[in-house]
Amino acid sequence: MSKSLIIVESPSKAKTINKYLGKDYIVEASVGHIKNLPKSKIGVDVQEAFAVSYETIAGKEKVLSILKSKAEEAKEVFIATDPDREGEAIAAHIAEEIRDINPHIKRVLFREITENGVREGMENAHKINTHMVMSQQARRAMDRLVGYMVSPFIWRTMYYGLSAGRVQSVALKLICERELEIKAFQPEEYWTIEGRFSVHDSEPFAAKLMKIDGGDVTITSEFEANRHAENIRARSFSVSRFDSKPVKRNAPMPFITSTLQQEASRKLGFSAKRTMALAQKLYEGVEIGKEGAVGLITYMRTDSTRLSADAVLSAKEYVQATYGHEYVPEKLRGVKKGKMAQDAHEAIRPTDLGHTPEVIKKYLEKDALRLYELIWNRFIASQMAPAVFDQITLELEGGEYLFRSSDRMVTFKGFLAVYDDADDETEAEQNPSKLPMTVSIGDPGSLKGVNPEQHFTEPPPRFTEASLVKELEADGIGRPSTYAMIVSTVIDRKYVEQKERKLFATDLGLQVNTLLQQYFPEIFSVSFTAKMEKELDTVANGKEQYIKVMNDFYNPFIDSINHSKSKESEIKKSLIEVTDEVCDLCGKKMVIKWGRNGRFMACSGYPKCKNTKSLPGELEAMPQITGVVCEKCGGDMMVKVGRFGSFIGCSNYPKCDNTKPLSTGIKCPTCVEGDIIERKTKKRKRVFYGCSRYPDCDFASWDKPVIRKCDHCDSKYVVEKTTKAKGTFLVCPVCKSVYEATPQAKVG
Repeated sequence: MSKSLIIVESPSKAKTINKYLGKDYIVEASVGHIKNLPKSKIGVDVQEAFAVSYETIAGKEKVLSILKSKAEEAKEVFIATDPDREGEAIAAHIAEEIRDINPHIKRVLFREITENGVREGMENAHKINTHMVMSQQARRAMDRLVGYMVSPFIWRTMYYGLSAGRVQSVALKLICERELEIKAFQPEEYWTIEGRFSVHDSEPFAAKLMKIDGGDVTITSEFEANRHAENIRARSFSVSRFDSKPVKRNAPMPFITSTLQQEASRKLGFSAKRTMALAQKLYEGVEIGKEGAVGLITYMRTDSTRLSADAVLSAKEYVQATYGHEYVPEKLRGVKKGKMAQDAHEAIRPTDLGHTPEVIKKYLEKDALRLYELIWNRFIASQMAPAVFDQITLELEGGEYLFRSSDRMVTFKGFLAVYDDADDETEAEQNPSKLPMTVSIGDPGSLKGVNPEQHFTEPPPRFTEASLVKELEADGIGRPSTYAMIVSTVIDRKYVEQKERKLFATDLGLQVNTLLQQYFPEIFSVSFTAKMEKELDTVANGKEQYIKVMNDFYNPFIDSINHSKSKESEIKKSLIEVTDEVCDLCGKKMVIKWGRNGRFMACSGYPKCKNTKSLPGELEAMPQITGVVCEKCGGDMMVKVGRFGSFIGCSNYPKCDNTKPLSTGIKCPTCVEGDIIERKTKKRKRVFYGCSRYPDCDFASWDKPVIRKCDHCDSKYVVEKTTKAKGTFLVCPVCKSVYEATPQAKVG
């Protein structure tokens, strides 16, 4: 009897599924897409109802031939590509190719690659969802029209090779707007006043001035702060309020794609792209000893926090057995749907609670294990009782001044025994209360000291990958499958740089964004892009037609295109800045233009005169002469900038190509021979610090090394870190001891 054919996307998934289904099935992999839009033309016919022209991807002919051959011999064909819109589109393309050979085609969704998950998927085989296919086609068509019609506008006005994307350009807009906010920010001075009090000879505790004459505190100068401090010292204080009440903090919901990317960035330092690559492996299957390949997590592209009843029950049993009955919540948390959720999948969770991180750690590489632990802990915590605190508030009044001190103590850990999603767990949650507990209204408070402190308002923080994804999700832009690509694309295009996890808009990114916002303000707006995302959802659920959604997009889009074309010559001229500098070859004025490596000076007599120079301001920004003599030719060594960061090169280049790494001035703490140099990763251009003797020495750090011996272990160095809550501080990479970042510390 002939066997049935199952087609999946990845070879590793094929191996896992084959183990579960046995000898009556053959499992083959398409290795991703088999068709795509053509590279040489738009491939979207706007005159014929936005029909698209797909063609077989170069190099996929052999894969397609194998699939056709196996389909011809098979009794039935089950297409089990990923359970999302993109997977549905791949399934449709495969079906088109094999339908004439074998018409017995069914669609299968594997939401987890486990024995139960595969069996459930096979039992619920169905037809390909044409609504989801058309929704994906609409996304591709929109993206192609933008890319192939807006990008040439950028080429013609700036320079060839630049590009624009429908969703990525909105992400760039958010980053650029934040950059401009930061640059335009003017700090404002303000002062706070802290008092130290004692009640009934208690240990002194700190309290903050909260009210003056019943109104909010607004102190804007040192003179005013000192005047209030003197008045406070002259007042007698007494307790006006003392509360101690229990408060609960509920467990976080299990991960969806965006929250997984955000937490993996915050807790593990992973990029969105790295997180999704690791999650894909955990989903497709990992070799677990005698069990063979096992899918460890459910599908990782989801915007729903829904959980299956079986998963919730398993979690309840695990929590009760591991932590005790009191850690089980009164009501089990399971069926819950996010506001914007498509709800096509469950939340991201472990597939089998028998596969604890401790059990499988020997089968996973380090980063995969760290991500699995994060997913495991978040899921278990989501099914645990709330944490309970004693919230203590003490207020003291003296004349017109009111001070307040708050504290809280953990009385029941609840889910905090497993997972804490707060940015920084406060000291009060870790230690007994420092406030006196035997206090009555009217008790005298002894003032032990007054401390006025100067502050300045701070600009909004730059986006990180995690906070940008959070912003995009809140604005309704993008979907789980697109977040990682959105971030990596704006970095790859050099519109954005990533430094110490923060996203900085480059001059190029700012200029491109200015053009896009000036001539395509509606198309690249947050509201219009979010509206299109919602319309794509209506196509996917069958409520709206493909042609209607495409027209809603195309009509305002083509109007913007036509308007921009009429302005191209004017725009190009406006981007050229005439300078007072004279060309030293022909005597004509030099102008500033845009090129592949940024802005540069060129002769206005081009093309007759092709003289070019670097911008003087950029030369001044980085001193060129280092004082080091080239050992090859005797010339001056100069600081230069290349693809992977700064380096020292000979001033006689190209006659002499001698180069050296640019040292931070400190020796490698690992080998003590090489120097620590600043480098950039090849793809993401992310700054890191490594040894100049690589590959002989493999020292590398995302954080700046600081020469300072740790007081608590044998580490010869610490690293510099910066967080919103703590500012800049030093951390030992070995024992995690924290130190204050002093001006004397030698930082690379």
